[in-house]
Amino acid sequence: MLNFATKHNDPDKALGWGERVGYGSAAFGWNMINGIIGTFLTVYFTNVALLDAAIISTLIAVSKVFDGVSDLIVGRMVDNTKSKMGKARPWLLRMCIPFAISVILLFSVPSSFPTAAKYVYVFIMYNLVNTVCLTAIQVPYFSMISLLTRNTYERGFLGNLQQIFQTLGNVFINSVFTILLAKFAGSAENYMTQKAFTLTITVLCLLMVAAVLISVFCTKERVGVVTEEEKAVEGKEEKVSTMEVVKSLLTNKYWVMMFFAMLMIFFVIIFYSIGGVYYAIYIFGDMGQISWMNNAISIAQFAIMFVIPFFMKKFDKRVIYAAGFLCMTIGFLGFGFVDSIVPLMIVCNVLKGLGLGLAGGMAMGIVADAILYGQLKTGINAVGMGNAGTSAAQKLGLGLGQAIFGWVLSGAGFNPALDAQGIAQPETVVTAIKFMYNYIPTIMCALVFIMMAVFFHLDRDLKKLKAEKGIED
Repeated sequence: MLNFATKHNDPDKALGWGERVGYGSAAFGWNMINGIIGTFLTVYFTNVALLDAAIISTLIAVSKVFDGVSDLIVGRMVDNTKSKMGKARPWLLRMCIPFAISVILLFSVPSSFPTAAKYVYVFIMYNLVNTVCLTAIQVPYFSMISLLTRNTYERGFLGNLQQIFQTLGNVFINSVFTILLAKFAGSAENYMTQKAFTLTITVLCLLMVAAVLISVFCTKERVGVVTEEEKAVEGKEEKVSTMEVVKSLLTNKYWVMMFFAMLMIFFVIIFYSIGGVYYAIYIFGDMGQISWMNNAISIAQFAIMFVIPFFMKKFDKRVIYAAGFLCMTIGFLGFGFVDSIVPLMIVCNVLKGLGLGLAGGMAMGIVADAILYGQLKTGINAVGMGNAGTSAAQKLGLGLGQAIFGWVLSGAGFNPALDAQGIAQPETVVTAIKFMYNYIPTIMCALVFIMMAVFFHLDRDLKKLKAEKGIED
């Protein structure tokens, strides 16, 4: 098969820039679509499809139960996959086009359907997009870091590149989505139309497919032998049941804490993503304002990732991760106090972005360390299920955040029909939007910061375990 990856097959040698960038390409693609779903899906449902926010939120919350289970199933499927392309890349190749088609259908709720049928349609399509297609891309993609290379530096480098390309996907969507809507709607004043959403989503899904295919054809899975670290454990991974693997993860305190941290951060991300759209519409009076609001975050997040490798030479991952959550806490709290002074609002969003970059740049590395810590303690290799579990935490955070946002919005009295009549939303809606955009994220970030600062000592404990096992650090 045609392949443009680095020519060598040695899992311990450095990768070329073509393969590094090729790996990051898929992150740009799927996270671009993930950003659209996280930021614009709820406003599409309420303002274009004219569906009730509370009912939609309930459907999303129920869907997350299936979504979390599907991550674990796909994690096992990846571990058991055998092909000439490897374990992970075949799934990206198989699923990118079904993912694109299902996303287009999700944003194409038939207006001719009865109201009840529309909700059934949304439930089915949302699960097809998230529970099936996105899971079957994300979990294999996260696993690729361990399959492309065994080189410790390269794994760290790929993890950071993954975050950079994901952030680029967010910046791109923040910059072009409303522009494309206005272009396809033929009006900058009224771009909340089905035609505008359908055409915009179709164009961006085609771009996503191209980005994922670049990743498939520019990478090569080289890791097929047991590493020195894996030789140090008892090697029970081929004999243990799924329940034993799950038990090993749930008794791994550092993996559990990272599961909680990932759940919280993605809850926060969805709150400021969706909240930002409603904030722009109902507080600033212009949805186009979302560009500078979100790009202040994304650009700062993007910039800080380039200096993270220098921080890693001086500080433990835990310190950098905790510092990220402290920055976010200050940024969200500050925005709530200066939400009428644009320059200061930008400064607060830059702080959020710096925090996201610091935490995001460390996240997958810390998860890998936590899984290794559990493996050294129990002798059970939980790499596939461990990554699937943290992927599930991310999607649970996104889904539950999206659901709770809709419930609160509906409970505050939000009624999209008022917009069509030129009537302002109740003041309770404005208050709810400000609270969800500013103060709930403040509380969540503060909780994770305290947990990391007081209870999280993975770097120290992992070094002790490695020393006991005779593994070089």
